[in-house]
Amino acid sequence: MGRIIAVANQKGGVGKTTTAVNTAAALAAMKRRVLLIDLDPQGNATTGSGIDKHQLERSTLDALMADLPLADCIQRSPEAGYDVLPSNSDLTAAEVRLLEAPMREKRLKLALDVVRVNYDYVFIDCPPSLNMLTLNALVAADSVLVPLQTEYYALEGLSALLATVQQIKDHRNPGLEMEGIVRTMHDPRNNLDNQVSAQLIQHFGDKVFRTMIPRNVRVAEAPSHGLPVMLYDKSSRGAISYLALASEMTRRHVSQPARAPA
Repeated sequence: MGRIIAVANQKGGVGKTTTAVNTAAALAAMKRRVLLIDLDPQGNATTGSGIDKHQLERSTLDALMADLPLADCIQRSPEAGYDVLPSNSDLTAAEVRLLEAPMREKRLKLALDVVRVNYDYVFIDCPPSLNMLTLNALVAADSVLVPLQTEYYALEGLSALLATVQQIKDHRNPGLEMEGIVRTMHDPRNNLDNQVSAQLIQHFGDKVFRTMIPRNVRVAEAPSHGLPVMLYDKSSRGAISYLALASEMTRRHVSQPARAPA
């Protein structure tokens, strides 16, 4: 059964969508079956996967509101080798409609339960805020992957996110755990980056992935071509780093003991 990973950080501009798209692509290149769910009304994960968000006939909104089965809303990324549950600005309506919906925080989980057996990994690209969409992602997920830019303000935002994750764990999803923290847009020549990186390791230990994603122009350019960076420029530092992150992630899962039955 597929591992569901919410890629979340309420601070924007930290490489959240970039990490979701490129980790999904790297795992697909490693012959894993991957589904990427775009839960952000901006639809950037959809565009970055080579799908036109303006031409969607079926989307995440339909699956969340149970207008259609989730499986009927999935599209294949044209070149990246993984499946996508796409979204666009229509998803903004879900934030309002979910407030009146029965089992409002479990809608994504219920929709996913039917299809997760078809995948090894399911990534949920969350919006950069703690709203009803993010709540749905955290209730559905097995774990949370936090992309974090190595700067001071990012540490402040991390505390708020971890508090939210703990609340979800205590009250709505007792199995939720930290997948880990991945350091993004890292510049090893910058003393502040290195100081923040050291603080993360000091406080979170092995929850911090050893792989760091560097600042890389190819990573920034790839979405405008509708491609993950490993398809845009597989020899770039960004592509190599995301392949390393995916490899590190799979090694962690192999080394984890099997969970006891509930």
